[in-house]
This record gives sequence, C-alpha cells and structure tokens, in this order.
Amino acid sequence: MTAAVTFRSVSRHFGAVKAVDSVDLEIAEGEFFAMLGPSGSGKTTCLRLIAGFEQPDGGEISILGQSANGVPPWKRHVNTVFQDYALFPHMTILDNVAYGLMVRGIDKVTRHKAAEEALELVKLGGYGGRKTGQLSGGQRQRVALARALVNKPSVLLLDEPLGALDLKLREAMQEELKGLQKRLGITFILVTHDQGEALSMADRVAVFNQGRIVQSGAPEDIYNRPKTRFFADFVGSSNILPPALSESLTGTKRWTSLRPEAFTLETGNDRLSLAGQVEASSFMGAVRRIALKVGESTIHANLPAGVTIPTEGETITLHFTPEALNWLEDAV
Repeated sequence: MTAAVTFRSVSRHFGAVKAVDSVDLEIAEGEFFAMLGPSGSGKTTCLRLIAGFEQPDGGEISILGQSANGVPPWKRHVNTVFQDYALFPHMTILDNVAYGLMVRGIDKVTRHKAAEEALELVKLGGYGGRKTGQLSGGQRQRVALARALVNKPSVLLLDEPLGALDLKLREAMQEELKGLQKRLGITFILVTHDQGEALSMADRVAVFNQGRIVQSGAPEDIYNRPKTRFFADFVGSSNILPPALSESLTGTKRWTSLRPEAFTLETGNDRLSLAGQVEASSFMGAVRRIALKVGESTIHANLPAGVTIPTEGETITLHFTPEALNWLEDAV
C-alpha cells in the first residue's frame, strides 16, 4: 500500500535554527497520525512542509507516492484546518464552505450542493444561511472542517484545531473528529502540544523535540514505555527516578520512570515499595494526588479519592508492581 506521506531525511533550517533536522517519517493511508511536542520542536514546520507552505532544504517529501518537493500548495491533494479557522465574516456559512470550489471554477449550484453535504457531515445542516458572527466557537470550528472536507482531500492537516475551545467542548470535538475520520477513511494528520488530545484521537503518535522525532508508536506503547527522560517527563505525568533510587529498588543503577497511577497502598509479596513523608495532598475529583518526599526525590502518586491519607509530615508507604517501572535510555 502506498504511504499517504513519506519524509526521507527531510530538513528545514531558518538561519542557524534547525527547525526540522533530518526527519524520517511514514504515515499510512487512512491513518489518524498525531505530531506532538513543545513549542519550537519542529512539528508545525513538518505540517507546513506537507501542506507546501514551506519547502525542504534537504531530503525528499512524497504524498501518495509522488514527490512533493517544489510542488505549490494548490497542486497538492491536501487541505488544512487552522486554529484560528480563517473564516470570511462577510460571507454566509454556505459560501465559506464552498469558497475553495468557487476558486476552482465549480458552478454555483454544484458547489452549494457539495457545501450543504459537507455541513451535514459536521452536524451543521441548515446553518448555511447564517454568518460566522452568529456561531459559537465550536460551530465555527466545524465550518472550518467542512470547508476543508468539501474539497475531498486525500490528506487532512489539522493545525492545533481545538486550541481555542474550552475544555468540555474540546473533549467533545475530540470524539467527533475521531469518529469522522473513521467514517471517511481520510488520512488525518494532527499537530498539537496537548498530550491528551494526541493520545485520545491518534492511531499513532510521533513526539518531536529540537527538530527530531524522539519516539513514535501507538498511544498505549509510548505512554507506558517512554524511552528517554525528556519523553517520560513530557508525555503525561511521570516520576523520573534517579539511578541511585532505582538501584535501591531493583539493584540496577539506571534512570527509570514510574507513572503516578501505578501506586497503591495495598501490600503484596510481588510488589516494590517506596516510603517517605507526605509533602502535599490535593483532591482532584476521582483521585487524590499526593507528593511524597523519598530521600532527595519528590514522588507523585494518584490514589483513589476515598483513600485516607496521613496528614502532611507523616510517613506513608506506596507499593507498585515491578512491571510498572520503566527503564530509560541514558540520553536526556
């Protein structure tokens, strides 16, 4: 099967800054792929390279098996949904959605019919006659999505599309985007700095740092088995245990990571344990998050909210299975 997008040693430099540094990447057709990383990590530049808004300084980019190097954006079978939506306030919703088809010379009847179908697809049927100022943030996001989908792209690029929405609406849209991608079978490529967003929606996630991919794989794999200290610290919330503390637990002197949800107060012969003083305790709804001082380290644990926790300054022992401990590479 032909890959939807392929990078072969792709680089993009801005002066001395290596925004993308010899990246190799292959995204399958029909895959929901997420590029995750902090600001300046290279993920957005990679998206712009796929869209054609940037051209590589080195390497080869292919879209559906065809070289995209030097190909302008309007000749690529991709569309982009931006965070700011970029809708035209003077146009109706229907004309906003149909705009790309108008530019391509599609007649009014045909393009309006296609726009109405796209609005139905994003659950905005009947909204075509309204203006953008009459819509909520979530509805405007759907219009931007419909405008991209009406062109029937092979690859849909999503540049922080949910960043302007409040938490509850963002979570609802995550479910809708994932469901929409499954129904359409189009390749979705999402750029985000929100770990929960990437892990909940994508089939596969690539985490970027300093212009390179530091780890990629299925969400469950990268969350449970991070390879480096940067990765373990960035993706989700994780305790990074220094070599001396790991050695006291296992006899092996290496950096390790341990997720807060791995801990329990229940003892067992097959479990390892950490004892220390409670520094802080916070109620967070379903869980209570505690900070435990263990030697020179502070360990965070998420325990069921109903568990009785000693007061600050008292000693508590946490237990976890050896399998929960993840060995990290020596590199930061």
